[in-house]
Amino acid sequence: MQNFSRLFGRFLALLMLTSVACTAPAAFAVGEAPAAVVQKEAVGEKVNINSASADALAEMLNGVGLAKAEAIVSYRETNGPFKTIEDLKNVKGIGEATLEKNRHLISL
Repeated sequence: MQNFSRLFGRFLALLMLTSVACTAPAAFAVGEAPAAVVQKEAVGEKVNINSASADALAEMLNGVGLAKAEAIVSYRETNGPFKTIEDLKNVKGIGEATLEKNRHLISL
């Protein structure tokens, strides 16, 4: 009887773990990136493209890695501060699509 109780207890524990694993939402579907990777937006937070470091730009802006962020900093050091958000398109590697994905995250 003691073996049965131990076995039954293990069965119940396994059953509970299985039910939790089956009901927990998947982090992401096969072939998809997690939402945090796709969308780096912080609620209500904006990044100032005239003063932010390359690291901060890469962290805050969608589709902008460290190389593009460094290009933004280099452009602003060479040409002075951005006067409009549209001026960001003058940076090599930043196009209309990248600008539109990030417009709501950018301040001057």
